[in-house]
Amino acid sequence: MMRVLVFWFLVAVTAVVTAVNVTYDHRALVIDGTRRVLVSGSIHYPRSTPDMWPGLIQKSKEGGLDVIETYVFWNLHEPVKNQYDFEGRKDLVKFVKLVADAGLYVHLRIGPYVCAEWNYGGFPLWLHFIPGIELRTDNEPYKAEMKRFTAKIVGMMKDENLYASQGGPIILSQIENEYGNIDDKYGPAGKSYIKWAASMATSLNTGVPWVMCQQKDAPESVINTCNGFYCDGFTPNSKNKPAMWTENWTGWFLSFGGAVPYRPVEDIAFAVARFYQRGGTFQNYYMYHGGTNFGHSTGGPFIATSYDYDAPLDEYGAPRQPKWGHLNELHKAIKLCEEALVATNPKYTSLGHNAEAHVYKTSSTCAAFLANIDSQNDATVTFNGNSYHLPAWSVSILPDCKNVVFNSAKINSVSTIRKFVTTSVSDESGASEAISSDWSYVSEPVGISSDDAFNRPGLLEQINTTADQSDYLWYSLRADIKGDEPFLHDGSQTNLHVKSLGHVFHLFVNDQLEGSATGSASQPQISKDIPITLKSGKNKIDILSLTVGLQNYGAFFDKTGAGITGPVELMGLTNGSSVDLSSKQWTYQIGLKGEALGLNTGGSSLWVSGSPKSQPLTWYKTNFDAPSGDNPVAIDFTGMGKGEAWVNGQSIGRYWPAYIAPTSGCSDCSYKGSYSSSKCLKNCGKPSQKLYHVPRSWLKPSGNVMVLFEEIGGDPTRISFATQELESLCSHVSQSHPLPVDTWSQDKSRIKSKSEPRVSLECPHPNQVISSIKFASFGTPQGKCGSFSHGKCRSTNALSVIQKACIGSRTCNVGVATATFGDPCIGVVKSLAVEASCA
Repeated sequence: MMRVLVFWFLVAVTAVVTAVNVTYDHRALVIDGTRRVLVSGSIHYPRSTPDMWPGLIQKSKEGGLDVIETYVFWNLHEPVKNQYDFEGRKDLVKFVKLVADAGLYVHLRIGPYVCAEWNYGGFPLWLHFIPGIELRTDNEPYKAEMKRFTAKIVGMMKDENLYASQGGPIILSQIENEYGNIDDKYGPAGKSYIKWAASMATSLNTGVPWVMCQQKDAPESVINTCNGFYCDGFTPNSKNKPAMWTENWTGWFLSFGGAVPYRPVEDIAFAVARFYQRGGTFQNYYMYHGGTNFGHSTGGPFIATSYDYDAPLDEYGAPRQPKWGHLNELHKAIKLCEEALVATNPKYTSLGHNAEAHVYKTSSTCAAFLANIDSQNDATVTFNGNSYHLPAWSVSILPDCKNVVFNSAKINSVSTIRKFVTTSVSDESGASEAISSDWSYVSEPVGISSDDAFNRPGLLEQINTTADQSDYLWYSLRADIKGDEPFLHDGSQTNLHVKSLGHVFHLFVNDQLEGSATGSASQPQISKDIPITLKSGKNKIDILSLTVGLQNYGAFFDKTGAGITGPVELMGLTNGSSVDLSSKQWTYQIGLKGEALGLNTGGSSLWVSGSPKSQPLTWYKTNFDAPSGDNPVAIDFTGMGKGEAWVNGQSIGRYWPAYIAPTSGCSDCSYKGSYSSSKCLKNCGKPSQKLYHVPRSWLKPSGNVMVLFEEIGGDPTRISFATQELESLCSHVSQSHPLPVDTWSQDKSRIKSKSEPRVSLECPHPNQVISSIKFASFGTPQGKCGSFSHGKCRSTNALSVIQKACIGSRTCNVGVATATFGDPCIGVVKSLAVEASCA
């Protein structure tokens, strides 16, 4: 009997865990013998929290994704050699299993160099100190460590049966990352390294293909792929490999000191449609959800704490509309074409100047893409005997080679306006304040305060000194000034000239802050003259040097230094002479006293009641209750300068609202024409980032502890909580919009019935209903969500019709038709614009 039970148990397990064979040919990935057209999106597990993962993955699935892509972050998992951490936000196995539970595939980009605007490109700093090591080249010490970690991750995945060959979700793995962009700098050793990396990876026998992105000379054993804003012109380096796009940048990263980049969804949809139009079959959005650079994880340097990336799912996990919805409609349209796309290669036909068609046709199916790649002028083309209007910089998708179901420039999805609203919460004393009126503080000592301080002649490079154990390094010097210097008698000042590799420094003379200097993302190095006041006799000069994330990209990026490397010179002495202090005996302290005492957790008996304002080098602490509800929470750091913040001991990252973006460079941005990271910018003249994400899972209903370390001076009593609220829900649909995708029959070959374009609204929360209609107009309305206006042509009953159809319901669906609203202007193509609110 026992043998029978064991037998049936094994049968049951086999039925659930079925191995999947993943291969590829010149057209596509082949999964269990079937070519697939796949849509993927990047979600980096440590840039969100485990409680957010299921929602992010589910929204990705609802958005039409087949695959979730993530890097594996070496320095996160092995901060000390042979000491691993896979807990909490680092639980890679849990994340992969959650993706599998949702029925999606995984692309695991092991790297282990990841770039990713991640500190030191994902490498642990201890690599830097291995004797004889050279990173990312044909170097034996480095290759041994790279192989060991890669094998560690592969082994973990195998142990949990997570590769498709074992019945798991992982269908792809990546080795290295964008090495082809810089491999020429490494010479022949770079070429041999790439061959070794491919051989090493494939020898691990994962049973799934490996890829190398941006690697034109990738060995035959791996697939070379494209990264960029556009990859429709990409051709693999072998006729046996499919065209794959591993990074389609949905926006761009934010830098402290910079304006906020964004990318119009019409351009993204155009780029994606063009890629599939011209033969691509696998495309990945980088990012689909960007998330947050918690702690010191961000690299760059000067990359901000927010990694929102203008992604379809915003930093807090909410769908960014209309980007999420418009791309979802695109994915549905592409899937309608899948049978034709994988069956054959496209046939190209010119439709006129800057207009073209690609047709996928077999005896049983036909799909066509019509593109107008002109960046200014619309076009009317004839295809298969029918006339089609193609807006500039757009692609129309025809799953039956006749009817248009999607045009990349015509948005038929909901738009939303989400705003962060300042909330009032009660502190533990019951007072109603933005965060709290009850603060305490500890002053961080200026200069050397640790018994572990040490002396060295000359100026030390910072990274080699701190091993990135802290952002901070004190350089301290005692200078003896004779009493006959003119500036001691005539009231004038001398200057201290300081040159640094970056990224920021604060200069103190005799414990007083005399000045600061800041680099930038484009120029982290600093050279500055700071006026100082010296006295006769002994003077104490202390320079606090700090990093804002280590270099993460470029050839030999690991050799990029930081800190006060000099010269450091007293300028303007007697007869215009100067004194070079660089070679003097300096005293060094790694990190802050408060860090050593663990003040970030809120502990210690050193806290003093009060909140001194505009004081540099100050630790602040308060207790607070969490904002009510379940909407995402951020802290508005208006009033603060620069520093780091912790909530209940968890670092929410570096804050820097004092760094203001340039006043110029922001303007209305057209989606038409090639996109670049500087093309579309907003928030000029404002703080690069003032809102900082606090995950709900880090908060308790009451008794929370917030700790700040402020470097340059601020007023913590001005800090407030803000919760993300949905302000408006909008849709603007024209009678000329393509037929909705859902009007197609299951066999994807014919229209079910004649259908009209429709305005569809849905409140995002299951417990919400449409509570009011702020605007409704049928005719020729103008503007966008939040600023609609009536045109000269307008129906008089549009508002009442929409109110009747929508108010009190979570969803409503109204046809854009004269039968519903009447015809206020015969012969004119009309549209319906609606703005609603939910409660």
